[in-house]
Order: sequence, then structure tokens, then C-alpha cells
Amino acid sequence: MLRIEALLGNNDVMAISEALRKIEIGGLTVGKVRGRGKNPPAEIHASKGSAIFQPQFSEKYVIVVIIPESKEEEVINIIKTKGSVGKIFVSPILRAIDIGTGKEGEETI
Repeated sequence: MLRIEALLGNNDVMAISEALRKIEIGGLTVGKVRGRGKNPPAEIHASKGSAIFQPQFSEKYVIVVIIPESKEEEVINIIKTKGSVGKIFVSPILRAIDIGTGKEGEETI
């Protein structure tokens, strides 16, 4: 099993979610976070346009999905084509346990 985490600079969440549903990836976690990358966030004009403010952080979106290894390339390609800007991180999952049923491994996803 693999954990795919996509940090997105733009809100491409719905397009990615719908495409993942079509390949039978049902469960995913989505969050809105604030962060800083290489490129600074856009300047904000404050005080009726008389002052310029450079924020430290910009809003980003996170999608986390646990998948079988057999779907790795398919999921990555969906995120790359449906997402406009961001990063994708892939990590191995050593063990997964469903608390409610006690099932382990790929049965939990």
C-alpha cells in the first residue's frame, strides 16, 4: 500500500476527486492549509489601496489517499493532469488497521 499526498496551490480538489472515483478510489482526505513555497504569495493591497502587504503564507489544499501499489501510476497521472500546480509525495504504508472491524492490510482501503 502507498500513501499519496498532493499539496495543491490551486483548488483542483473536485476535478481530482471525480477522476479518482472513476478508477474506484473511494476514500480520500482533503484539507485546506496555509504554507509557503519557493514562490512568495501575491501582494495584497490594504488600506483602500494605499498600503501593500506581503503575506508570509498562502492557502493551499492537501489531498491524501491510501492506495494499492498497483494503482500508483494511474493515481499520479490523474493528479498531474487534473492539478494545475503543486507537489506529489509518495510514501509506503507498512501497516493499516481498521479500528471498527479489526481488518488489516488492503482490506482497510
